[in-house]
Amino acid sequence: MVEKLIFKDAMARLATAVHIVTTDGDTGRHGFTASAVCSVTDSPPSLLVCMNANARSYEHFIANQILAVNTLSAEQAHLSDVFASPLESKARFEHADWSVLSTGAPVLTDALVSFDCEIQTIQDVGTHSIFICKIIAIRQGENEKRSLVYFDRQYHKIGQPVAIDRQPASPQVQKVG
Repeated sequence: MVEKLIFKDAMARLATAVHIVTTDGDTGRHGFTASAVCSVTDSPPSLLVCMNANARSYEHFIANQILAVNTLSAEQAHLSDVFASPLESKARFEHADWSVLSTGAPVLTDALVSFDCEIQTIQDVGTHSIFICKIIAIRQGENEKRSLVYFDRQYHKIGQPVAIDRQPASPQVQKVG
């Protein structure tokens, strides 16, 4: 069995985009910083979002069944820290400008991209829940901004594209056994 610390150290070596995931409903607006977000399929357009079941806003996401994934630009690293801090929910939202799209979940007005979603399925795995979310609306921000990435327990700004000589690969068959 892999030890918890070894797993965490290995996961720190995976670069991931940084997001603020938000919801709104009868109990107010809530949000948290997330890196465990990825696409599931484009038919229908869906995202996977992981959330710690012990997070103080967890029950609000379960009750509301909606969320927005707001992908941060490199200039918004401070918001990642705000939404990961012990600040109360109302105080967190005071650090940026928000609007809504279709579901009513808070959308960061200057996010790199925002995905407005309905939670379709919840799967509990260990300490976390996996939300499979149907995308209802998307708003894209400015193209010239660069994504905020978390790698090796630090924030990084995505820079210039890497030029790769893409020669067509010759098919190779390799026998096993």
